[in-house]
Amino acid sequence: MSRALRGGHPQVHLLPAAAEMVHATSFLLVLSLAVVAPVLSTKKCVLTGRWVNDLGSNMTIMAVNEKGEFLGSYHTAVTATSNEIKVSPLQGSQHQTDKNSQATFGFTVNWSFSESVTVFTGQCFVDEKGKEVLKTMWLLRSNVDSIKDDWKATMVGVNTFTRLRSKKE
Repeated sequence: MSRALRGGHPQVHLLPAAAEMVHATSFLLVLSLAVVAPVLSTKKCVLTGRWVNDLGSNMTIMAVNEKGEFLGSYHTAVTATSNEIKVSPLQGSQHQTDKNSQATFGFTVNWSFSESVTVFTGQCFVDEKGKEVLKTMWLLRSNVDSIKDDWKATMVGVNTFTRLRSKKE
């Protein structure tokens, strides 16, 4: 009586060429994972540099120091005031991360052309195509004349930033 009929596991008989193909395919799969996986996992988003958001605003973040602090500038493309838009200073902090995590950060923009300030918080990611992306949420606080107008003084929103490449790249 065969093993399959006695409740054992049936035997699978592969032709020699098929068996070699299964081994070769398995080997290539393991090899590709060993080569590609470290590259994908080591790509890390770097906060320093020039960025543009979904509204066309430009931001430059200077070097992040050993404490995670940074300075930069922000040139907004949009405003609720009639004032001339000017480049405004920003200062912030990046959470110190280990080699494998994507950085979280926050920064404040003190608008040079209006009586308002915006705070941003977000995270720096590398997407599945290898592109660096900053996903942020912000609060903009405008100056109002009295406490009765406090209800309309704060706006909230989200922005996605992508790295602004130079024309040479």
